Formats: sequence, structure tokens, C-alpha cells
Amino acid sequence: MSQTIVFASGKGGTGKTTVTVNIAIALCKKNNKVLLIDCDCGMRGLDIMLGLEQNLMYDTGDVIAGNCVTSDAVYAHPSVNGLFLMPAPLNVEDEISPQVMEQFVNTVRDSYDYILIDSPAGLGSGFKTAAAAADRAIIVINAEPTGVRGALNIRKELIDKGITDIRLIINKLNEKNFRELALYNDLDEVIDKCETQLIGVVPDDYTVVTFSQKGNPHLNNSSANKVFSNIAERISGGQAQLAFPKKI
Repeated sequence: MSQTIVFASGKGGTGKTTVTVNIAIALCKKNNKVLLIDCDCGMRGLDIMLGLEQNLMYDTGDVIAGNCVTSDAVYAHPSVNGLFLMPAPLNVEDEISPQVMEQFVNTVRDSYDYILIDSPAGLGSGFKTAAAAADRAIIVINAEPTGVRGALNIRKELIDKGITDIRLIINKLNEKNFRELALYNDLDEVIDKCETQLIGVVPDDYTVVTFSQKGNPHLNNSSANKVFSNIAERISGGQAQLAFPKKI
């Protein structure tokens, strides 16, 4: 049976979807079979980041409506072995309920090692649907007060839903800006305020966004590549060092 992880953020712009994609790829590189489920109904983006936009005919809404079988709405990535995508509906009115999402995930659990669910930002209905089937959660933030507040709100909602295995990723960290802004004494203060165990810190790296927006998710020459590999190792139960070892 697979592990199902929801990726969430309390506010938009944290880079959560980009993080989700790159962790999925890193897990596949460790010989895992991974299903990405896009729960951002009406604003789906995983297909663009994976270069699969032109391939799509069906989505989760079509499966639930009986317009196709599940396999028709699951798309294998052409160059990342073991990576599969189930896109969200483009129409908001086709958003599925938390109960239906849970039932659906239970039917495909045995086919994958990991199911990663990309939740829309915030605490709306899309978040509730995304979290319904999750065993674990990863909250993605930027090191700023609005991000911390969002993380606390998300954490509370997850715990209320019975999800207690929660980890934190600090994304798009620019050391120079972090020091100059002086919003926090150090990263430890950010982590403490989020009340969530850290699993990794991703440096600000324009190539991550550039590659994703071009539909080319391979980060072989990116400084963030090792970061995502270490996070994937820790997700898998390994003891890789925290991906951003410098003390800030």
C-alpha cells in the first residue's frame, strides 16, 4: 500500500506545486512509482510543469462522472520513469468532494509507492478534498510572517482531520535577503514559530521555476537538485542530512 502525502500551503506564491513536482521526480529516481494528483480544480498546473498539457483528454472529474475509466485519466511521464499524473478538472464546478477523493485514492493505493496530492493554497474546499485521503502532510512556506501564520492555520486543520505526521519545507530561501530583512533571528525561529518539524530548506534558484514553466522538470544542473533528492530520502525513511546544511 502506498503512502499518500498532501502538499499544502497557507497562502499562494510559496512554490508549493513546484516543490511537489520535484519531490515526485526525486522519489522516482529512487526507483519508486509515484502518482501525482492535482487537486487545484480550475487552476491546475502540474500538467504544464510536467510538459503534459497537450496530452490531456480526461481528468479526475471525468473518472468520477463515469466518462472514462481511471487508467484513461492517468498519464505516464515520457522521460521520468515511474511518474504518473492525474490532472484536476479545468472547471471549478467539477471539483470532487473529500469523500469521493478518499474513495478514489483507496482504489489506486496498491498500484503506487507514493501518491502525492497537490492542494490549492489556503483552507478552502480544494484543500479539504486534497487532505481527505492523506496519511501524511508537508507544508510549504517562505520564511516570512504571512507564511508562518499560514503554516499554523494549515497545521491546525490537518491535525483536526487526524493527520499528525506533518513536516515543513522552507522554500525559495535567499540567504542574503533573509539576513537583510531581519524578520527573524535565524531559521530556527521560523521553524519554532511554525511548530512543525523541518524536512528541508530549498534555496532560491531561478532554474527551478524556469524549467518547470517550460515543462522540463529535470534539474540535473540546478543547485536545488540535491536538496530535493535529500528530502525524498527523508520522506522514504532515510537519514539524509537536512538539504540546506548551512547555519543561518
